[in-house]
Amino acid sequence: MTSKNRRIVVTGMGAITAAGMGADALWTAARDGRTGVSHFQLDRYPRQRITKAAHIPGFDPQAHLTPQEIKTTDRFAQLALVAAEEALRNAGIDTSEPLGSRVGAIIGSGIGGSWTTDDGHYGFYVTETRPDLMTIAKVMPNAAASQISMRYGVRGPSLAVSSACASGTQAVGYGFQMIRSGMIDAALVGGSEALLTPATFRAWEILRVMAPEACRPFSGKRNGMVLGEGAAVLMIEELEHALARGATPLAEIAGYGTTSDAGDLLRPTVEGPASSMANALADAGLQPEDIGYVNAHGTGTILNDISETEAVRRVFGGYAETLPVSSTKPIHGHALGAAGAIELIITVNALREKIAPPTINWLEQDPKCLPDPVPNTARPHQIDAALSNSFAFGGINATLAIRAVR
Repeated sequence: MTSKNRRIVVTGMGAITAAGMGADALWTAARDGRTGVSHFQLDRYPRQRITKAAHIPGFDPQAHLTPQEIKTTDRFAQLALVAAEEALRNAGIDTSEPLGSRVGAIIGSGIGGSWTTDDGHYGFYVTETRPDLMTIAKVMPNAAASQISMRYGVRGPSLAVSSACASGTQAVGYGFQMIRSGMIDAALVGGSEALLTPATFRAWEILRVMAPEACRPFSGKRNGMVLGEGAAVLMIEELEHALARGATPLAEIAGYGTTSDAGDLLRPTVEGPASSMANALADAGLQPEDIGYVNAHGTGTILNDISETEAVRRVFGGYAETLPVSSTKPIHGHALGAAGAIELIITVNALREKIAPPTINWLEQDPKCLPDPVPNTARPHQIDAALSNSFAFGGINATLAIRAVR
C-alpha cells in the first residue's frame, strides 16, 4: 500500500523547552499564556545588549544520558535525546529491542552544535586550550538524528534537515512522505536547537530583530523576536501499523507543503508562504474553511507578521477575518530549527482539546496584521483540522496540515 492510501498519525510527543520538561508542560504553558522568557545573561558576553531569552535553566544531562552520550554530544543533541525518550514512552513503544529498519529518525536543526563550536573557538583563540577530541562529531547537524538512531536501534533512514527556521517542520514533512511512500512504517521526527551562545547571540543582536523586552506577534508596537532553545520530537506511524500494536493515535498528519521564495535571504514574500499553505491543504484534501486554527510562524518582527497576514488572507479570503491564527513564540521563544516541531506539538493539543492558544503580550490592533490573533487569552473553538506554519531565512516555507483521527 503506497501513496495517499497510507494514513500517518502521531502516536507520541516529547519536548524540553523554556516552558518546562515535557510535552504537557509545553502545552499547558501555551494554553495558559505562561511565558518561558526570562532574564538571560551569558558569562562570556559582559556587554550583552538584549537580556531576554527563552532558555532552559538547570538542565542536567547526567540525569538523562549515559556518560558516553554526554562525552559525545553537544547540548542540542542532548535535548533531542530527552525529547525522543519522552515521545517513545508516550507512544507506548518498548525500547528494550532495536526499533529496526522500518523506522526512521529525521531531526532538524538550523545550526547544530553551537555550544561546542563556541567553546572550541574560545579555547583556540583566547585560552589556548586543547580542542575537544569529539568536536567534529558534536557539531555536525546530523548528530541528534544519529544519536537517536544509535540509542534506539533505528536502522531505517537517519538524517538531518537544516533549513533554518523551517527545519523542524520539514523534518516532520519528510518523515510523513517517507511513511506515505511505503519506505518505512514509522519515524521519530522533530527538531532541536541550543544556540544561546555568546557569539551566536551577538550575531542576532547585530541583525536588530530581537525585542528588548517582549515578543508581541501581530500587535501594534511590536519590535522583534525573542530567541529560544529546546527540542521537540514526535513519533509518527502509518495508521494500521500503530493500531496493530495497540497505540492511541493523537492526530493525523494529513498534508504537507513546502516552497521557496527564491528571492531575498532575509525579506519574506507573500507568494511563498501562501503557496506553502495552499499546497498543504491540497495535499490533505482539505478546503480552507475546514481549518479551525492556524499556528502562525509569527515571530513578532515587522516584516514577517505583515507578510504572513497577507499570505493567510490570500489563502483563506474573507474567512481569514474570523479564523483564529495565533503565535506561541512569546511562550517558548523562537527556537529556530526546533520551532516547527515545538509548535506542531502545541497544534496537536489545540486540536485535541479544541482550544486556540493565545498570542500573549498583544497590545493593540495593527491594521496590517491579522484581526484575530487570539489576543492574550486562550479561547475554546471548534477545531477539526489545523495548520502549522514555519517560514525561514533563505525564503524556505513549510506547512503541516493535521486533522482529528476518524
